[in-house]
This record gives sequence, structure tokens and C-alpha cells, in this order.
Amino acid sequence: MRHRKKFNHLGRKAAHRKAMLANMAVSLILHKRITTTTAKAKALRMYVEPLISKSKQDTTHSRRIVFSYLKQKEAVTELFREISPKVANRPGGYTRILKTGNRLGDNAEMCFIELVDFNETYIKEEKAAKSTRRRRRSKSSNEETVTNAEVVNEEKATEEPKSEE
Repeated sequence: MRHRKKFNHLGRKAAHRKAMLANMAVSLILHKRITTTTAKAKALRMYVEPLISKSKQDTTHSRRIVFSYLKQKEAVTELFREISPKVANRPGGYTRILKTGNRLGDNAEMCFIELVDFNETYIKEEKAAKSTRRRRRSKSSNEETVTNAEVVNEEKATEEPKSEE
């Protein structure tokens, strides 16, 4: 019986499963989005989200812990330099699973798994406050502009006959 067993064994022995999840986590960190089966994506989410949470604290200890899971230096540096600043204020839920349909060969359910803050189509950009094109002027400023415009027109009118003579 598998009572209270949390994770999916994915039909593999422990060493094979750990190696596969480490490789998939490295690919996800480096490419920000990968295609896989839904079962593997759900297992990968449980594997990679604690690592991203651990990367929020950039200490030697947390780097060593993450490296013991990922076993690839480039992925660890990418995680701590690029990903952790973007997810610093997010309390969890760093990955998103999008189902894409079934695979043709064996009809396995396929999906994308991606890092949430790196997909441009779903990111809501903060818009600046919309400025209106209407302008309000006080009556005194309107009168001043009208009087200034009248003075300019009168000066032009007086200059024109002089230039014709």
C-alpha cells in the first residue's frame, strides 16, 4: 500500500528518477520552458520549486545545497543570478503547467512546464498613469493669452502696410 506516499515514482528506480529530475530541472532553469509529460511535469514542479525558494537567499550554504540537487554549475549560477531576483517577492508558485494534448506515438498526455516570470505573454506590465489630453486653464490665463494674441495680430497688421509701401 502507498498510504501517505507523496511523490510519483514514475516507473523508475530511485537513482534513475533523481538523475532524470535533476536533468529536467537544469533544462527548465536554462531554457525557462520545456515540453514533457504531465506526470513528469508535476514531479518536476515538486522537485524544482524548493530549489527556487532556496535560491532567494544567496549564501554559500544555499548554493551548495542547490548544487547537490542540480549538479551543474551553469544552472546554479543562472538560478542565483537571473531567476532569484525576478521571483524575490513571489511567495511560491514559480512554475506553470500548460497542457498541450496527447502525444501521437503512445497517447501520453503532454504539457509545457515553464517559469512563471519568464513568459512574456502572461506578464502584466505596469502601465503608467493615463494622462488626459484635456487641459484646464484658469480664466485669467485664458484672458492673458487672448490679449497677447490680439496684440500680436495688431502688430502684424500695422507692419503689413509698411512693407507694401
